Amino acid sequence: MSTTIRLLAILQAFFPLGLSSSPPTFAPIVDLGYSQYQGSVDTAINTTSFLGIRYAAPPLGNLRWAAPQSPPTISGVQQATVQPNLCYQASMGSAPATPFKRASLTPNQSEDCLFLNIFIPGSEVVATPSGGLPVVVWIHGGGYIYGGAVGTEGTDLILHANYGVIVVSIQYRLGVFGMSSPFLCVLKCTHCGLGFLAGEAVKKGGALNAGLLDQNYALQWVQAHIRSFGGDPTKVTIWGLSAGQLHEIRLPSSVLLDNLVVLGAGSVVQHLVAHGGHTQPPLFKAAMTSSTYLPPQYNYNDQIPEILYREVVNGTNQYLELQLWLKFGYAGLFARRRR
Repeated sequence: MSTTIRLLAILQAFFPLGLSSSPPTFAPIVDLGYSQYQGSVDTAINTTSFLGIRYAAPPLGNLRWAAPQSPPTISGVQQATVQPNLCYQASMGSAPATPFKRASLTPNQSEDCLFLNIFIPGSEVVATPSGGLPVVVWIHGGGYIYGGAVGTEGTDLILHANYGVIVVSIQYRLGVFGMSSPFLCVLKCTHCGLGFLAGEAVKKGGALNAGLLDQNYALQWVQAHIRSFGGDPTKVTIWGLSAGQLHEIRLPSSVLLDNLVVLGAGSVVQHLVAHGGHTQPPLFKAAMTSSTYLPPQYNYNDQIPEILYREVVNGTNQYLELQLWLKFGYAGLFARRRR
């Protein structure tokens, strides 16, 4: 083998060209009532994907730190062929594996990020008034500070399942928009902050654990709409990785659960015990966990969540002062401090 060929082989290992597949073709249109979506068909492996389906309203303005709301009605057909915005997130903190710079394929980050991806076998989308294929809902990990639907190729699972499953990958708010720290989590308490932005002020002015409520809302969406994609809502399995296992015990505050307990299997298991294990209507039938993540637990108004809340507020004030100084100089900064 010549030096040139050997070098090309090494470069291809570092910069893979991707799976060989034919250009995608448009899939049938699915009408969800509030919007219509058209995905794409990968004819090489005979699967269909719908990327970036909005399952809740954009959590902006008055909906920031609030419980998720119904998605807005959008006229026309939406092309579900591009990965959705990621929720704002932090870095993994890991160093590059190689010194070579690679083009980023990661979507943009935005507060408007409550989307999900759906992967189905075949090229036809057939609604199922009854019956249908079983469904796997993937809840990504990332310590509640990073991650998203991108990178989860539901087509792989479809192929391994011999085209006998539908895969849904959801996104939820991260960091201070959905949680305060990856090290805070409450397992069984309606008055607690499950690793999400907590504190007395948050409870009074918003919703505790907004990111967890997003996950629960996405599961409700699956129950309401998965039949439109050929799925059976009575055969839903939830599957979480790391932080993806540690959600959902902090459901809406109207649900009174018991006191703090420590469970051993993360958020998917917490799904199982939410509402005393009798969530009605049921949101899933089976559950799987991988790489369970169990951080400490605190009440929403405990000293540590309150400290973290004050740090967020102080950091925000400092950022605003910096922006005023950069834009207006000392006059703008003094005007703010004199208020």
